[in-house]
Amino acid sequence: METLATKKVSIVLQPKLMNMETADRIKLKAHDLVMQYGIRSVSMDDIAGALGMSKKTIYQYFSDKDELVEAVIKDKIHENQCICLKDKATAKDAIHEVFLAIEMMQEMFADMNPSIISDMEKFHPKTYAIFHQHKYNFLFKVFSENIERGIQEELYRPDIETEILIKARLETMMLPFNQLVYPKNKYRLIDVEIALTEHFLFGLASAKGHKIISKYQQERIKKQGHDKK
Repeated sequence: METLATKKVSIVLQPKLMNMETADRIKLKAHDLVMQYGIRSVSMDDIAGALGMSKKTIYQYFSDKDELVEAVIKDKIHENQCICLKDKATAKDAIHEVFLAIEMMQEMFADMNPSIISDMEKFHPKTYAIFHQHKYNFLFKVFSENIERGIQEELYRPDIETEILIKARLETMMLPFNQLVYPKNKYRLIDVEIALTEHFLFGLASAKGHKIISKYQQERIKKQGHDKK
């Protein structure tokens, strides 16, 4: 397992980071480290060292690692919810909304350590409960409204068992984080997530919807090719 013990952490702070409020600086650095290495592998010493401050200073703002992890995940959930609502408001149609979500996932999961979910569940159960509530309250509602919209636009099949399929989607979203199924030395987290999302989307779609999915797929591939140039 990759840990920070064998890695040197730079303590050089960029001007932007220096000007932030101390609590926000701590959360930002903790976020960057846990996303890269996982929650369990990052200690308070690692965070303090990366910030060039003492642990005593961190403990003035966060009583322990559990409280800091909770603050980081809450911020991440809030960011995710804001983007989801923005995508819903700006999407051309229900399928476009899903492809906007894929764009968000590409950025979010690009360098994310897959152990984050299991670390959270095992070692920070209170924070995991907050994440679970986000998944089964906010995301459930987002998916439900997306399906309703897709049916009205005749892009999704009208005979969908909405609740059953939403729960299936919520659980398959977590599958790429399972290292027994998709080990990180063989699969990229974002590649698995996109494959499962598109597979689910084709299952929802009508014949008309299939054409729209293919259109957005081609646009995404074209955009990725342009971004690499």
